[in-house]
Amino acid sequence: MAEKKMRFLHWKNLDHFLITIVYILAVCGLVCIYSATRTSDSGTRQMIVQSAALVLGTVMMLLISRIDYDIYPAFVKLIYAASVAILAFVLVFGQGKEETGANSWISLGAISIQPSEFVKITFAITFSVHLDSVKGNINRFSVLIKLFLHFAVIAGLVLLQNDTGTTLVFAFMFFVMLFIGGLSFKYIIAAFAGAAVLVPVAWFGLMQPYQKERILVFLNPERDASGYGYQVSQSKIAIGSGEFAGRGYLLGPQNQLGLLPERDTDFIFGALGEEFGFLGAMLIVILLTLLIIRCFHASVKAKDDRGRFLCGGIAAMFMFHVIENIFMCIGLLPVTGIPLPFLSYGGSSLVANFIAIGLVLGVWSRRRIVKFEVTY
Repeated sequence: MAEKKMRFLHWKNLDHFLITIVYILAVCGLVCIYSATRTSDSGTRQMIVQSAALVLGTVMMLLISRIDYDIYPAFVKLIYAASVAILAFVLVFGQGKEETGANSWISLGAISIQPSEFVKITFAITFSVHLDSVKGNINRFSVLIKLFLHFAVIAGLVLLQNDTGTTLVFAFMFFVMLFIGGLSFKYIIAAFAGAAVLVPVAWFGLMQPYQKERILVFLNPERDASGYGYQVSQSKIAIGSGEFAGRGYLLGPQNQLGLLPERDTDFIFGALGEEFGFLGAMLIVILLTLLIIRCFHASVKAKDDRGRFLCGGIAAMFMFHVIENIFMCIGLLPVTGIPLPFLSYGGSSLVANFIAIGLVLGVWSRRRIVKFEVTY
């Protein structure tokens, strides 16, 4: 009886508004994925995978939300070591797409898993604990070096997989969490100055040819309209043809005829814009914005700094995904292969997103500190 009461109280304390947003987005994702894949040979399998990921993600979200995040410091070294180990394993044995050269997947028979999606979550956990342990001295140079190394090992392993988009996600989470922790503006200015200096070094010494070409095509779409610029061109055509109210569900020619590449994953926003128009696209943008705001709201309302850092890192992760994906679909940012949270096809991404929401719900449900007043 007591256990049932505890479960009820836990459910009552969860952020039901956030949960509602998540499931609206996830259902919209299933609707769009069906439209994008129904004419392909693997369409049925993709719907089964996405639906199974939705169920598994729900279970994981609820389980994670019940865990008191005060226990994370006891396991932070183990979590970080496991994250580094799995990324190193992927670097050696991973598989990827020939067109991008990224080796970020592990194949387990008929199932493929992208570990970096889950490492984003473990990074938010471990870095929030690290930040909390040094929060009073965050602007000491020696402390910042250790924090940077915490980030650099993870980000470096992902970058070595040629997964630039995910590396940028980690970088954005890193800076946002530092900012929440009280990083001095002098370091922020120095970081931007350092990045400006490193741009030529990265261009001539680090970037792969396909990465350079994506940037050049972004700056000049007509440079390779039938090659690297084809995806963005078709996405812009699809979104533009949707006009105000859309072509209608299952009636978008760019989507249904397969003219829009990666229409179930990276460019699902283009398919959505074509069939549901400006109204549908704006609804999704509003829902995703509310999702991010709600995660930041949980950060503000957290009972302690560790919870504040954790929710802020998760919010930053979602923010980067949303901005990068939507902006690349409309040609305002270079293509990086970043999925749209809860909408793009991908079991690893969907489950990881649900786990992230579970962490936010766990912080939110424990936001109230019970105070006892002793009277005599």
